[in-house]
Amino acid sequence: MAPAGAESGGRSAEPAGFQNPVAGFGVTFKAMFKKRLTEQYPEQPKTTAPRFHGRHQLNRHPDGLEKCVGCELCAWACPADAIYVEGADNTDEERYSPGERYGRVYQINYARCILCGLCIEACPTRALTMTNEFELADSSRENLIYTKEQLLAGLDEGMVDSPHAIYPGTDEQDYYRGLVTEAAPGTEIQTATSKGEKPDSEGVDA
Repeated sequence: MAPAGAESGGRSAEPAGFQNPVAGFGVTFKAMFKKRLTEQYPEQPKTTAPRFHGRHQLNRHPDGLEKCVGCELCAWACPADAIYVEGADNTDEERYSPGERYGRVYQINYARCILCGLCIEACPTRALTMTNEFELADSSRENLIYTKEQLLAGLDEGMVDSPHAIYPGTDEQDYYRGLVTEAAPGTEIQTATSKGEKPDSEGVDA
C-alpha cells in the first residue's frame, strides 16, 4: 500500500515537470521580439566606462619630470609577469624624476597583460595609471611590447620634457605635496647622455 501523501505528491510533480521547459522557452521567445543591438565598430568607436582598464600610461609631474622612480613594485605585483623595469640613478646633470632614481627602461608586454590593474594599485607615486584605450590588437608579437617612450604621457602646457633640473628651492616631497604646478621660468632640457646624446659643444669648431 502506498504511503499517505504519495499520490498527492505525484500529482503535484506533474505540473512542475511540464512548466519547467515552457518557462525556459519563454525566455527564448521574449528575446526573439527584442530589438537587435548592432555595434557600428570601428566606424563608431564604443564608449567605455570611466574606470575602464585599458592601455597603461606613465604620468608626469606638472613641470614635466617623470613620476616613475624605478622601484619595480608594479613588476612584482603583476600576476602575468608582463612588466619589465630597470631603474637608474638621477644626477644633477641628467635628472628625469625628482627622486634619487627613475625608470630607465619600462616595458609592458600586452601579449601577456590581463589588464587586471594590480600594477597601478602597487605604484606608490601614482606614476602608472590606465587609460580608456582598448585597441591593442596587432599582427606582430614584437609590436605588443610597449616601451617607455610609447607609455609616457605627453607634455601639457607649462611642462618641459625631461631630463631637466627640479624646480629651484624645492625637493622631492614638495612635488608630492602638489607645490610644484609648472616648470620654472627658463627651465632647459638637459643632455640625455644615457640615451647616447652628446652636449652641443662637442664636435663644434671653436
